[in-house]
Amino acid sequence: MFKKILVALDRSGLGQTVFAEALALATSINADLMLLNVLSPSDQGYPTPIYPGADSVYTSIHEEALKAYAVKWHEYEQQGLELLRLLAQEASAAGVMAEFSQNIGDPGQAICQVADTWGADLIMMGRRGRSGLSELVLGSASNYVLHHAPCSLLAVQGKPEV
Repeated sequence: MFKKILVALDRSGLGQTVFAEALALATSINADLMLLNVLSPSDQGYPTPIYPGADSVYTSIHEEALKAYAVKWHEYEQQGLELLRLLAQEASAAGVMAEFSQNIGDPGQAICQVADTWGADLIMMGRRGRSGLSELVLGSASNYVLHHAPCSLLAVQGKPEV
């Protein structure tokens, strides 16, 4: 029986679907949830740094670009935390114990590491259905987790991407 479910989320519609499925399962089997968001450069909305040139030549422009990036990064980070807070509150209102974590790095590796550390019995995550060149270039977190997870995995299928 699953007692600890790690729910890997992003800000997409698929992330909302994964959360809804995880909440329904946790409610029916009286399991706890760990909601996880991984900030990654492959994420939609990830702030891209702007480098105007060599910092020794354009010092003031470089400093402004770094300040602007820091502001965007802070907003991005806060949006992820706010999503996790709202979902944890929704789970709590449904009678499910939920905690959350936001990590930075490779999604597949972070998911497996948190699952191992937290002692998850099940990982629930979305699968976008990437294949071919897009999977080769962008990678596949669900594929990584499938091969490296310390526990069972339930992948919720999203609409296939090209």
